[in-house]
Amino acid sequence: MAVPSVPSVPSEFSEFSFSAYDGTRLAYHVAGDGDPVICLPGGPTDSAYLGDLGGLSAHRRLIRLDLRGTGRSQVPEDLASCRCDRLVEDVEALREHLGLERPDLLAHCAGANLAVQYAVRRPERVRRLVLVTPSVRAVGIPIAGDLRLATARLRRDEPWFPAAFAALEAIAAGRGGEDQWRAVAPFSYGRWDEPARAHHAAAEERVDQEVMAAFGTDGAFDPDATRAALGRFAPPVLLLAGEVDPGAPPRTVAEFAGLFPAAGLVVQPRAGHHPWLDDGERFVTAVAGFLA
Repeated sequence: MAVPSVPSVPSEFSEFSFSAYDGTRLAYHVAGDGDPVICLPGGPTDSAYLGDLGGLSAHRRLIRLDLRGTGRSQVPEDLASCRCDRLVEDVEALREHLGLERPDLLAHCAGANLAVQYAVRRPERVRRLVLVTPSVRAVGIPIAGDLRLATARLRRDEPWFPAAFAALEAIAAGRGGEDQWRAVAPFSYGRWDEPARAHHAAAEERVDQEVMAAFGTDGAFDPDATRAALGRFAPPVLLLAGEVDPGAPPRTVAEFAGLFPAAGLVVQPRAGHHPWLDDGERFVTAVAGFLA
């Protein structure tokens, strides 16, 4: 059977599917035109929360993958196959399905853990790599509670700050429960307005706790090996941090950037964990410019 080409979908996202190495059906969503960019969501959760990444689809063809067990993708018979390092083979299966030689790769949050493991295992298959407010579990960079709190204090003039900061202090001290994690949601957005609340609520509904637990189980990460391999990773890399994001503080993202031979770092002003929502124009300018 002929290998399909990347679908051309100029505006709204259209859904497609393919079969992974073990027969699990995986969904992906395509919008925009131009050179393709494979987009890996965080969570792991339904990739719908990425939207069109603030308008990036006007510049590039976005291919959003629903990781196995999330979104429109099938829940595998063996949940252990949702472990982060094992998802590398799903990304490779998508690349092969699309017939792409060296696609650009963009990942957000926890998706960065998957992206760097793919980049380590198949560096010859990555043209450019973009990591947006990345998780650092795969490379073992610690984030001190004091650093998260210092970043959060940049929002001290916001009306919701006292309750959210108290919850963040409890989490940093190891006393965080469901109520505290729910209360710190405003810190993920540069503006805690109605669109941000709706985005957060929709994303929360898409989370499968069993799949999320499987993603990070023992064996998912080998930080020492990954760090060493990234030191030899030659393709261009861009890391983008949100200035007020305690989830991936700029200082931590800068340390992550230092693991690559030559990586660019952008700190988006007044942005939280979802910078394409906080200022889509600024986000697209940075990312599209790098990918060009």
